[in-house]
Amino acid sequence: MQKDFFIYQAQTTKFAAGFEVEKAEGSYIYGKDGRRYLDFVAGVSANTLGHSHPKVVDAIKEQAEKYLHVMVYGEYAQEKPVALCKLLAEATPDPLEITYLVNSGAEAIDGSLKLAKRYTGREEIVSFKNSYHGNTHGALSVSGNEFHKREFRPLLPMVSFIEFNSEKDFDKITEKTACVILETIQGAAGFLVPNDDYLIKLKKRCEEVGALLILDEIQPGFGRTGKLFSFEHFGIVPDILVMGKGMGGGVPVGAFMSSREIMETLSHSPKLGHITTFGGNPLIAASSYATLKEVLESGLMNEVEEKEQLYRSLLVHPKIKNINGKGLMLAVNLGSPEYTLDVAKRCMEKGLIVFWQLYRNEYLRISPPLTISKEEIAEGCKIILDVLNNL
Repeated sequence: MQKDFFIYQAQTTKFAAGFEVEKAEGSYIYGKDGRRYLDFVAGVSANTLGHSHPKVVDAIKEQAEKYLHVMVYGEYAQEKPVALCKLLAEATPDPLEITYLVNSGAEAIDGSLKLAKRYTGREEIVSFKNSYHGNTHGALSVSGNEFHKREFRPLLPMVSFIEFNSEKDFDKITEKTACVILETIQGAAGFLVPNDDYLIKLKKRCEEVGALLILDEIQPGFGRTGKLFSFEHFGIVPDILVMGKGMGGGVPVGAFMSSREIMETLSHSPKLGHITTFGGNPLIAASSYATLKEVLESGLMNEVEEKEQLYRSLLVHPKIKNINGKGLMLAVNLGSPEYTLDVAKRCMEKGLIVFWQLYRNEYLRISPPLTISKEEIAEGCKIILDVLNNL
């Protein structure tokens, strides 16, 4: 299988692991080598409830026995997509009230940019340096790392970039700005958290000039920081909220939310302002609904802060420079990309899956399932410390 993987499946790097997966359950992935591996990555923040959570699996099975795809998005009323959108509206603050379901976080970013342009009638977009929003042309256009973009230019025009956590460039947000888009917590840059009242000041500037604020919560949602979405920690509500990854419980999904007034502009002049064949797929919606319901009702979000502090208390070592992040999205600074990649490789050899940050490879990614136990956290941290002691 590994040989065929490298021959027939397109690769994204020259150093893919090619790890052969047998099955996955809870906090563990089981390889065809007969070993089990504790997962501190959760499919890059995608497996919110761990692997093959029984309620998610049951929801998928139940829906699969009823019907799969029946019609393109937005034409037929289907039980699970409607229930998911309704529960999202009930769980989020005003004015967020209506959801557009798509297939991925990147597609949701593209849809949100179109929505902001359509509603405001403006063309300019302001994004942030070192931001990451995905790899479709639209999402890549508003991502803030030129190294990852330059080979694919030309991208969207009229996009400018400002510094995260700095007010000095707020004057670039003007009456010509359709939207300001940012990750509530910058992911690829090393899980950078906004300072103090930075987001409050940014939202105020957007309101002053009539620009919409889009928050990318593709990694923090559902519940990864102890709130359903991380903006709830910072005293604001976005005009457009983007989600993906962990909302599916392990299946491909994305969505963007807004007020009815804003969202309805995609339905006319022209009609089909955004269209997707498989967005809102009932099988995917069933999985997402089961995931959201469990996150809201299980009390898992109440455990996040304690689990974060356990990580921080255990991961103390001279080779650890600092730990960024919030909740169960943590970035451990090991000083250099080469060293971090070596640590990740040796952790895998000892039965622990860790990864690295896309732009800042010196940071070791820790983004486990919300369901991870304290004992499993301690087990994994011991492996990291053992590797640091011996490397």
